Amino acid sequence: MTERPYTTQLQAGLGMQAETAVLFDLWQPGMDASKLFDVALGSGRFPNVSARRLRNIVSECFAPRYLRNDAQPAILLQTLHSTLSNRELEQLLFLYTARANVILADFVREVYWGAYVGGRHELSNDEARDFVTRATASGRTSKRWADSTVRRVAAYLTGCCSDFGLLERSSQGTRRILPFRIEPKVAALLAYDLHFSGVADNALASHEDWELFGLDRAEVINELRRVSLKGLVVIQVAAEVIRISWPLKTIEEVANALAKG
Repeated sequence: MTERPYTTQLQAGLGMQAETAVLFDLWQPGMDASKLFDVALGSGRFPNVSARRLRNIVSECFAPRYLRNDAQPAILLQTLHSTLSNRELEQLLFLYTARANVILADFVREVYWGAYVGGRHELSNDEARDFVTRATASGRTSKRWADSTVRRVAAYLTGCCSDFGLLERSSQGTRRILPFRIEPKVAALLAYDLHFSGVADNALASHEDWELFGLDRAEVINELRRVSLKGLVVIQVAAEVIRISWPLKTIEEVANALAKG
């Protein structure tokens, strides 16, 4: 499979949690990005945002993250919103943002978690810039980026990590690394999300999405065992073979089960 190239799409917006929450209020199943923009523009809920900026937010931030795959992320998040804490919702927004922006996903997996596991307490924009420089030199971008673009994208990466709670908020060049552990509900939702998307049981525990939360295969199995204690799945592990029974058949059933605790 051809690797998706790195892009500068994060320049349209980093975490964008507040704007995303409003757009979820306005979005209805069946709306594409164009229709959502029209509704958002006419809603009066973005009074300090120009029409051009709002279009970018919808088409470059919201749509690639939440309207992909027949809007399944939007449907899931809208269904589960009332059952989630702010931290749980933030982690799910992080997941979908990283899926839509490969450069962010790879930065988190390679640089952030490398520093975290290594016992580091801080991460600098210089390290992000080195990561982007290596990426563009190795052909991960469609064309070689100018130094100014490299600097901007590096700042987007650390800023996005800050927005989603992996790094502290700071205007300085170095940010403190924050404790970041997957929430139990998020682990359950990610497992079901992968299952519903057709990932086989044995491949599920090694899926790259778990690496966004710093989890290896053994740690994923432990998370799934915790999920099983809630009756959400039944997991059997024998040597390298994993079998999972999935009692919940729809995202609505998952939402109802999680709402009950």
